[in-house]
Amino acid sequence: MRVINKFLIIILLFSLSACELDLVNPNAATEEQVLNTKDGLISLAVGVRQLYSTSAFGIAVLYTSISTRETGAMTTFSSLEELEIGGPTLNGDNERVTRLFSNVMRVKGMAENLVASVDNVSLSNDTRASLLAYGNLFRAMCLGILAQNWEQAPILNSPNNDAAFSDRAAVYAEAIRILDESAKAMEGTAIPSDLVGPFGEIDLLNTLYAYLARYYNATGNYDAAIATANKVDLGATSYFSYDAENANPIFGGFFVGTVEYAPRTNFGLPDALAPDPADGRIGFYMNIVGNTSLYGGLPVEEIAAPFFTSQTASIPAYLPGEMLLIKAESYARKGEIGNAEAALNMVRQKTADDDIYGIGAGLADTYSSGGNQAALLDEIYKNRRAELFLIGTSLDDSRRFNRPEPPTATDFASERNRNFYPYPDNERESNPNTPNDPPI
Repeated sequence: MRVINKFLIIILLFSLSACELDLVNPNAATEEQVLNTKDGLISLAVGVRQLYSTSAFGIAVLYTSISTRETGAMTTFSSLEELEIGGPTLNGDNERVTRLFSNVMRVKGMAENLVASVDNVSLSNDTRASLLAYGNLFRAMCLGILAQNWEQAPILNSPNNDAAFSDRAAVYAEAIRILDESAKAMEGTAIPSDLVGPFGEIDLLNTLYAYLARYYNATGNYDAAIATANKVDLGATSYFSYDAENANPIFGGFFVGTVEYAPRTNFGLPDALAPDPADGRIGFYMNIVGNTSLYGGLPVEEIAAPFFTSQTASIPAYLPGEMLLIKAESYARKGEIGNAEAALNMVRQKTADDDIYGIGAGLADTYSSGGNQAALLDEIYKNRRAELFLIGTSLDDSRRFNRPEPPTATDFASERNRNFYPYPDNERESNPNTPNDPPI
């Protein structure tokens, strides 16, 4: 009960913080009282996980899915219409862009406080390492969302709301640094029994490896990406878990109240990259109903994946297929075509029974690019869209694979409608370091 009560106190303290970078002063007496105890640190760890999974992760998936045509908008909300139109129409007063930035920054600030407070308390070595790794994992997840969606972002929050912005390469570099440091610390470290419950269904070490491999690949460190992806146990599970009071946010977007989103037919891929009709991932992720989206008249279906069809459904923190596709992409970009095709075909031929989450294309043929690197990368991109549907990396993927640039005029047929998001107006008004917006 003490942990639950302190968790509620911590959530209250941080929810009363200013909307953006103006977090509660960590030297304030009320926070010191909570964060200078082991129970307080565990409570903050619980708060970081719950706030990330309910208020940051879900919208990072849903909002970018509109920008990259993974989903279509199904309501008349102006903020969603602006997001689907994209281009110059989308600006810093859009409430969804503002919410994504502010929610991610808030969770990141909580994770920073967790990491900074660990040395305030006398802890066993395993408890200290586990809490640091846990805080660094969620901080890195937040940094990754920022680097995927904005040209620049603050690496560290500021209590004075004057945080410096760094280019996304530096943001990724910091995420990689803390993930690598934490993964090394956790190798051979047993998570103490009193942290197993608060950590929920997160497999800490495998999740550290998975996000490290993701960010290595995104930044072009292909050897490290391959080596780290190989460390991930493809039979392990790691979930963001939900309950009636902390509901699955992606379920909310597809099913609750005024339904806002619907999955695009063929994962929103253009005709030239349309998946094989026999691809089992189509039926895993969606029921084919032949509907159309509200604004663009785009073909949409009905979501079916078990991760998203209940308010209490758990969502995987990463998918094992991503590790295979990271290897395929990294090998392809290194020019090791044979190794790339081998990893890719493991994904294409994987059946539902082969996958811990039941995701399987189950294609019988063996893909060969004939030595054509560009064609191979297109096939890898197509499989990322199908295998990794709605995991939140689609905007970064679209840019990295050099998919067509966004149009400057409204065009719902475009593959993506922004390169990066604008900075929220309220951040610009309060933080003088806020950069200029990108044109699209």
